[in-house]
Amino acid sequence: MAGKIPQQFIDELLSRVDIVEVIDRRVPLRKAGRDYQARCPFHEEKSPSFTVSPNKQFYHCFGCGAHGTAIGFLMAYEHLDFVEAVKELAKQAGVELPQTEETSERPQAEGLHEILAQANVFFRRQLKEHPAAATAIEYLKQRGLTGDIAAEFGIGYAPPGWDNLLNALGRTPTQRQQLLTTGMLVPKENDRYYDRFRDRIMFPIRNRRGQVIGFGGRVLSSDETPKYLNSPESPLFHKGRELYGLYEARQALRHIDLLLVVEGYMDVVALAQHGIRNVVATLGTALTPDHVQILFRTTGDVVFCFDGDRAGRAAAWKSLDIVLPEISEGRQARFMFLPEQDDPDSLVRREGATAFQTRIANAVSLSEFLFQSLASEVDMSAVDGRARLVELARPKLNKVTNAVYRLMLIAALAERVHMGRDELVRLLEDPTKPHSTSAARAKPRPSHREPPRVSAVRQALTLLLNQPSLALEAGDPGRYRGLQEPGVDLLVEVLELIQRQPQLSCGAILEQWRERPEAKHLARLARSPITTPETGMASEFLGSLRILDKLRLEHELEQLLRHGQTEGLSSDGKRRLAEILAEKDALTRGITQIH
Repeated sequence: MAGKIPQQFIDELLSRVDIVEVIDRRVPLRKAGRDYQARCPFHEEKSPSFTVSPNKQFYHCFGCGAHGTAIGFLMAYEHLDFVEAVKELAKQAGVELPQTEETSERPQAEGLHEILAQANVFFRRQLKEHPAAATAIEYLKQRGLTGDIAAEFGIGYAPPGWDNLLNALGRTPTQRQQLLTTGMLVPKENDRYYDRFRDRIMFPIRNRRGQVIGFGGRVLSSDETPKYLNSPESPLFHKGRELYGLYEARQALRHIDLLLVVEGYMDVVALAQHGIRNVVATLGTALTPDHVQILFRTTGDVVFCFDGDRAGRAAAWKSLDIVLPEISEGRQARFMFLPEQDDPDSLVRREGATAFQTRIANAVSLSEFLFQSLASEVDMSAVDGRARLVELARPKLNKVTNAVYRLMLIAALAERVHMGRDELVRLLEDPTKPHSTSAARAKPRPSHREPPRVSAVRQALTLLLNQPSLALEAGDPGRYRGLQEPGVDLLVEVLELIQRQPQLSCGAILEQWRERPEAKHLARLARSPITTPETGMASEFLGSLRILDKLRLEHELEQLLRHGQTEGLSSDGKRRLAEILAEKDALTRGITQIH
């Protein structure tokens, strides 16, 4: 089950909607053979590498690696959560979303959204009308903001006093509970409350749909602390999964080629005032993997902006560890360091937008920042120092999950330490293995290498995802349980699923594994190219199963012979031994004919 919506409903929904129609409404597709193509909506590209398969009900970009089902596309393209995406597809298909614990929480969530929207109206009105707002207005003017940009970002003012918001919006027990749940009120003794935000400039934090989910408040006096105060975690607001300004950036820009990540609200708004609209900020927390995934779902080029002092570089170094696992083809991360004593707001006002954009363009690549930082800790003129650099780089390289990017980083490292790339690859894989002995150098190399044979399990799974109906010819999948082959349990599970529900498409099968570790592996197999003609898939699939049957029989034969050596074979055991040998011989002949 994905979330708390019944899996049966999700399966039925995906059988009713056509992924081509879902995507074509948002990204115009053109026919390309059996599939459809377009320029990828998730990264910048000149020629189409985004493919949609009506047969598999699955999309995949060969450029950036984005892939998924109709549900996954809506989640990525429209920045919806799972339930919202299912609800959108259900509406399109004309079916009603079942009432579950998760979907029944929606009305409550809508009530929380509504009370925060009212709070935003209240704060904006106070900025215009409250007698104490003159100080706030003067502060915003000093920071160079116009009324238009303040209105666009919904900036308001929480006046001094302990109960302004409480008295305005907390008239009923339900409203007070909503304000308490969203963190706008703080409880005190005797069931009483007070306003969390007082005498602060208020920045509404919006989700990807433009709904207010929380607030950030900035003090007006340098004597008060904390300088910035965020809404606490709530059912709507999780600061590790939200980016301030992303909604506004998407509203202002038709296509986001690059995102600049800064630290504070005022930095985002001030840069927007100068026409730099592709800016977001983390919300008073360190960068998280969720932040990085959201950034790369929006664009393929991310620049992280930090102060140029020691603290800024330390923060950048921590961020690098979060970013490394998310880098792949079509994605790049860079680091921009500001002059000391400057923040983005002060720098853009002092230098202007053009100079600031030049700084963004000249940001240091992730690889350059990585190796520069590590090299500063060693003596690169000495052999010992270069060897130490390799050891310092090893844990960072191990964080890289993309094979191509990892190899490119190793090549860059090899150049710095004056080693051959292949030799460094071997060293990083096994540091105890000798590489430079004369015997190793004298060892003859084969003139060519045969490509590694795809395992029978992998081949069977790949063919199944391309043509699920093949499972109906597989017989009882339970016979493979206990077979010591990587992935065989997954194969059994997929076979049993399709045999129970033969109508499932490839996309619907993948949805069954959305929240499980095997999801990435299955998605990778689903987008693997198939060279076998459609008419030959059944034969190749059954051939893969014959290989597994042969391995199964060999395992049983080994156990039977071992038992015979220790305790002897009964008449039934001897009969089974003869059956195994006959089956094994027949399978071997069949496999030889296939291969």
